[in-house]
Amino acid sequence: MLPIKLGQKPSALDDWGTVASLGSVILEGDGKCAGKMEFGAPTDAVSSGWFSVSKSVFKMVYPFNEHATVVEGSATLTDESTGETQTFVVGDSWFIKKGTPILWKIETASFTKNYFAVV
Repeated sequence: MLPIKLGQKPSALDDWGTVASLGSVILEGDGKCAGKMEFGAPTDAVSSGWFSVSKSVFKMVYPFNEHATVVEGSATLTDESTGETQTFVVGDSWFIKKGTPILWKIETASFTKNYFAVV
């Protein structure tokens, strides 16, 4: 069993470099990120884990279908194909389809989500 507690990320996340190393374009800030895989690997058909990123603004095209829940911080996500913007805070969840272009604006010093992804 893996408990997911709002406001708490795992005590140890692995350094994943920056969001640029994950295929994003950084527009502001350093975009430093970290994570921890709980199930599968990023290249597997199904995976689950934690993702954390520092205060920044970046663009990415989603490489998978994702359901995520915010456990720390806040972020404003804009679907660049529709212009729809939504701010997510601790406890909020989303579903984003693979191929959706998203503009991320991390509002807090750190943002962490728990996610389930399907390629």
